[in-house]
Amino acid sequence: MASSLHLSSISTVRPSAHLRSPPSISTPSSSLKLSSTFRPPPLKLALRRSRRSRRGGAVIADTAAASYANALSDVACRNNTLDTTMADVEKLGRIFSDPEVLSFFVNPIIANEEKEKVACEIADSSCLQRHTANFISILIDMNRIDIIQDIVREFENCYNRITGTEVAVVSSVVQLDSQHLAQIAQVVQKLTKAKNIRLKTVIDPSLVAGFTIRFGNSRSKLIDLSVKKHLDEIASQLDFSSISFA
Repeated sequence: MASSLHLSSISTVRPSAHLRSPPSISTPSSSLKLSSTFRPPPLKLALRRSRRSRRGGAVIADTAAASYANALSDVACRNNTLDTTMADVEKLGRIFSDPEVLSFFVNPIIANEEKEKVACEIADSSCLQRHTANFISILIDMNRIDIIQDIVREFENCYNRITGTEVAVVSSVVQLDSQHLAQIAQVVQKLTKAKNIRLKTVIDPSLVAGFTIRFGNSRSKLIDLSVKKHLDEIASQLDFSSISFA
C-alpha cells in the first residue's frame, strides 16, 4: 500500500458561561432537532483489560479509556470505517472540550434521558456514523462520559498503530499553506520512516515567525525553525552586566 500524507488542524473551543440549561450545539449548515425516538443500532463492545500494573485514579481512567477505544476501533475495523470513525472521534474531542457541554453530561442530577436527547442532537449536527452515536449512548449508560477526552487520545493511538501513522504537531504564527505543510509532512516521513503522516497545526504567536515541528513518542522530538529560537540564542550570548542605565 502506498504511503499517504494527511493534513489536519486543531481548533480551539472557547469556554462559555455557566450551564443553566442543556447546551445548544449548532452548525452553520443545518438546524438541530431533538428526537426522543432516537434508537441507534446495537453496538457490541468487547472491553479489554489493560496490562498496566500501576495504581491510582488517573491510571484507572486511562485503563478504561484504552478499553473503550480498543473496542470502538475493533468495530470500526470490522465495518471498514476506521478513517471515518477517526474523523468522528476528532469531532467528539472538539465538542467535549467545551466545559459547558462536558459539565452537562457528567452532571448526576440530569437524567440520562435528557443526556440522550442532547447526544442525539450532537450526532445529527456532526453527521456522526450510527455506531459512533451509539458509542456515546454507551458511555452515558455506563457513566463514563467523563473520560471521553482520554478515549479520544487512546483511539488516536489505536488508529495510528493500525495504520502505521506518525502524528506531527506544527506550530506557527500564521496558518501555513498546503504546499508548505505537504513539504513538512514529507520531511517527517523521511525522518520517521512512517507509512502515513498526519499533521496537526497550532497557531502560536510567541514564535514571532517561522515554525516548530514536534513528533515522536509524547512529541519528544523537536525541529525548531522559529525566529524566537534564534532571538533566544542571540540574547543568551549577549553580556549586559557591564551596561548601566541612567
